Amino acid sequence: MCSDQSRSSLNQKPDKTMYGAFLNVDPVLEKLSLRSLIDHSIVESFGGMGKACISARVYPTLAIGDEAYLYAFNNGTESVRISTLTAWSMKKAQMN
Repeated sequence: MCSDQSRSSLNQKPDKTMYGAFLNVDPVLEKLSLRSLIDHSIVESFGGMGKACISARVYPTLAIGDEAYLYAFNNGTESVRISTLTAWSMKKAQMN
């Protein structure tokens, strides 16, 4: 599992490090899973039903609101099929 910030901003100053985590998942016995939570400048991804977590800061300049996208890619040797993809919008926090 990896989180690649290289296309996260047109601004060259923010850190655009690529982060990765290895998961031991047997696709014969269990489904691959990825849950990503995106809130303005924070992206948190949980792989393998929470076995691994990657948190990263991003500073988008164009991909804001309806212009934001999440890309899934596979650099493995076998094909992977996304069987379910669901997205939700988070509500703004209530500050008192």
